[in-house]
Amino acid sequence: MVLSSRNQLAARVKEVRLGGIMAEVIVELSDGQELVAAITRSSAERLDLKPGDAVVALVKATEVMIGKER
Repeated sequence: MVLSSRNQLAARVKEVRLGGIMAEVIVELSDGQELVAAITRSSAERLDLKPGDAVVALVKATEVMIGKER
């Protein structure tokens, strides 16, 4: 799979929580940190996401927020 996105994070699916329309996908990065993605239920089902699956989290730069303690 070749993609133009530069913000690609290798991860493993930890949990998939299916809702009526949306799904919450919790993935674990190689350093143990977790990332949560909200995707459509139909996308989660089409990808057949299951715990343990190797995935790539793609982060759109226009939707990333940065916080800093004062």
